[in-house]
Amino acid sequence: MTTLWDTTGTAVVKALAAERRAAGSVSSGLALTFVVVVEESKVEQAERAATRAAAEHPCRLIIVVRRRSGADEARLDAEVLIGGRLGPGEAAVLRMYGRLALHAESVVLPLLAPDAPVVTWWFGAPPHRIAHDPLGVVAGRRVTDSSLADDPLQALAQRAADYAPGDTDLAWTRATTWRALCASAFDSVSSPATGASVHGAAGDPTRALLAGWLRVRLAVDVEVVDAGSSGVTEVVLAMSDGQIHLTAGNAGTATLARTGQPDRVMPLEQRDLGDLLAEELRRLDADETYAEALAAATGSEPLAGRSPHRTHVWHDPTEEKVPDPALSIT
Repeated sequence: MTTLWDTTGTAVVKALAAERRAAGSVSSGLALTFVVVVEESKVEQAERAATRAAAEHPCRLIIVVRRRSGADEARLDAEVLIGGRLGPGEAAVLRMYGRLALHAESVVLPLLAPDAPVVTWWFGAPPHRIAHDPLGVVAGRRVTDSSLADDPLQALAQRAADYAPGDTDLAWTRATTWRALCASAFDSVSSPATGASVHGAAGDPTRALLAGWLRVRLAVDVEVVDAGSSGVTEVVLAMSDGQIHLTAGNAGTATLARTGQPDRVMPLEQRDLGDLLAEELRRLDADETYAEALAAATGSEPLAGRSPHRTHVWHDPTEEKVPDPALSIT
């Protein structure tokens, strides 16, 4: 590992090249560049999750920590490592102070793996507009997490308003196991669905997206019901000849109860943050199913036809009355 204090972007590029030569690493084997934007208090957690995801997807991992944008002096501290605590791949942790934090792309762009797609993940409150952050503009795939916002449902609505193909949200990724469970419930069903309800914590964005997905797929009204303190707890599917109840249980299981048939215990895996990221890194194209569910969950117009390209919109959080949370630096 190479540690650089009060350094420059050029020095970081040289340090990465030196580490790569010493380790015998070749950048041509990288599948993507994974850019993580995180505040200082969450760096350790972000590193664990990103390392887990990077273990499945060879990538160059760049962790950007923005600090004290109002500081008088701009400064860059960096760690560059290959095969260390951040997994077997190439990694750099960049701590940016002062006005440099608002121009993170000036350091990050020269570090992007050549001819490889870019994925940016904000581990914190999602951006109000992704175009405010150049690290989102350069990415073809952009991962947010509405559940970390002060008002998750409002953040979800903003994701719809700001949506462009290539966007996704970890609130949607958390619905994957429930979607698989719902799909499996129809394996031996011939009658059509007439309605549905999704039960879970009030204001939970995963519950809202799951309900939106069912509304699109089944073309029926879907009710959301407050129940429990976190996540989705139950899905009820009304059929023309009975009902199907899917209820979350303990130890990563769920119970499938169908009218006229014995109950079955089904897997309902509880996944950690690294597993969620690994799933999102498996696809680098636009997730049209997410776009449909997001539109249905928020009552928006169809989203999939929008342009995937964004143009950077300058936003200075030190001057704005309502700063974008992704650029509000402590």
